[in-house]
Amino acid sequence: MSRIALAFDLGGTELRAALVGDGGNLLAFASTPTRAKDGPDVVIEQIAMLAERTCSDVPDAKPLGIGIGAPGPLDPVAGILTAPPTLSGWREVPLAGRLQDRLNLPVRLENDANAAALGEWRFGAGRGAASLVFVTVSTGIGGGVISDGRIVHGRRGLAGEIGHMTITSESERCLCGAVGCFEAVASGTALGRRATALTKPGDGSALRTLSHDGDVTGRHVVEAARSGDETALGLIDREARWLGIGFTNLLHLYSPDMIVMGGGISHGYDLLRKPIEATIQERAMPAYRDVPVVPAQLGRHAGLVGAASLIFLN
Repeated sequence: MSRIALAFDLGGTELRAALVGDGGNLLAFASTPTRAKDGPDVVIEQIAMLAERTCSDVPDAKPLGIGIGAPGPLDPVAGILTAPPTLSGWREVPLAGRLQDRLNLPVRLENDANAAALGEWRFGAGRGAASLVFVTVSTGIGGGVISDGRIVHGRRGLAGEIGHMTITSESERCLCGAVGCFEAVASGTALGRRATALTKPGDGSALRTLSHDGDVTGRHVVEAARSGDETALGLIDREARWLGIGFTNLLHLYSPDMIVMGGGISHGYDLLRKPIEATIQERAMPAYRDVPVVPAQLGRHAGLVGAASLIFLN
């Protein structure tokens, strides 16, 4: 049997676990809603129970260790979650140490976006590249940077908060409190907000029909654009222009071999690609214009595969 790692993706909504082989293949998978409001003790108990359930699916498996991707801010070296906003009561929690004591296996902790970047680099769209920037465009915008085969951590592991680089002087205020963040103008949430503002309940538009006259989401916009709706296509073009500006900044900052786009809005990559590329051609210095922007390949399992890779590369 190949080398195996036990991997976790700890989200504010869902806790996911898998046994992952060293070829990036999932041997077993389980998930449960995260009891995010109940504090660290309860969630750590959930992790232990999910570990037992996952390992029972492959009785002969002997994991080398545990890799866990979790929301930041966190310190990957010390294995401490500092104060993740999606988990109530988590402040300076030594998650790696507590899990190691509980499950008797070595534990590696990493920011969830960094874990996904590592997964795409080793087994997904970034295979063979020396460096990449992974950008997840979903409810918010997050990312991870791989340079010369290593995750870029920065001071206290806080590098790569690309959703909060300022790309305009105008926009609604971001959840971080600033105005003009990449996340505030180009996330799936921002796309849905613009679509909701352009339409009204009961107006018969494709967007409101898809949303059943509720708030329109980014996914609704992609779906309507795919069917040829003119309003949605205009929104997609504007979204792509914002993404292109952000991606141009990332090219200048990190000079990667590629940018890998994941997250829910990446399902509309085919619609976004041309205006993203056009914006990069308009704004990037010539040396950066041939860097490809490609869709992620691992989907929702990128974080789990990357978390397992923390063990395989250790």
